[in-house]
Amino acid sequence: MNFIIVYSPEVSTINVGHRLLSLVDPLVMGVINITPDSFFDGGRYSQTDRALQQAEKLLKEGADILDIGAYSSRPNAADISEEEEINRLLPLVELLKKEHPECVISVDTFRSKVAEAAVQHGVHIVNDISGGGLDDNMFETVGRLQVPYILMHMRGTPKSMQGLTQYEDVVADICSYFVDRINKLRSFGVKDIILDPGPGFAKTIEQNFETINRFSEFGIFGLPLLGAISRKSMIYNTLEISSQDALNGTTVLNTILILNGAKILRVHDVKEAKETILLVRKLKERSK
Repeated sequence: MNFIIVYSPEVSTINVGHRLLSLVDPLVMGVINITPDSFFDGGRYSQTDRALQQAEKLLKEGADILDIGAYSSRPNAADISEEEEINRLLPLVELLKKEHPECVISVDTFRSKVAEAAVQHGVHIVNDISGGGLDDNMFETVGRLQVPYILMHMRGTPKSMQGLTQYEDVVADICSYFVDRINKLRSFGVKDIILDPGPGFAKTIEQNFETINRFSEFGIFGLPLLGAISRKSMIYNTLEISSQDALNGTTVLNTILILNGAKILRVHDVKEAKETILLVRKLKERSK
């Protein structure tokens, strides 16, 4: 099917809980994985009190958004039920809403029932690694809930994605994927869409670097771009180090992402990301 889609000028705000978040300066999304098996911090914050302490640390360091994940998407991670994912997620959400009612919360899930339960308890953003590919009800649910949606590029599932890395042109193919899904999201009334090209998901290391190098090309959609490369294997495998030692590499690539148009950085290390944003802004001011 051939069609032409007209995109609006670049979006400069997102609507979260009837508040507008400005994207003039990039925002920082702090990661909290409340799973026992995530690639970097698995098990560290699986207890609600420890997760709350980490959330408070990230907020103190300047996190604009907290992204809570209760299902590990690393390759070959264990599958869990929707009920278990919800049961892991909601106690922390409820505590955050009580202790820090102004904080903006995102839920990292590809399941519409989990997304709906989270939003009903005060979550503001749905971050879906599957771009609606693993739950046919996700787009309808997000449209009905009227919350911002992070549309990520992935092929297959977390278990199968590493075998699905054949592209004619990785950036062009991701753009084609975005065109299709943006149209579907708009048909369900989703207003705030954020794009994540998905480094580390169904891409080789070389494809990940090409995606970052050509990140600005995704600006054609006029939608906010999210950069999510924090401590990923493309960094630590390239440098032959561990994820624990990948902060410096993360900062280097986050700098490239900002220069190429990233409006949100999804990171484990908020303080360093905020410093990166400030330094890049100062550089840009000097170049005017």
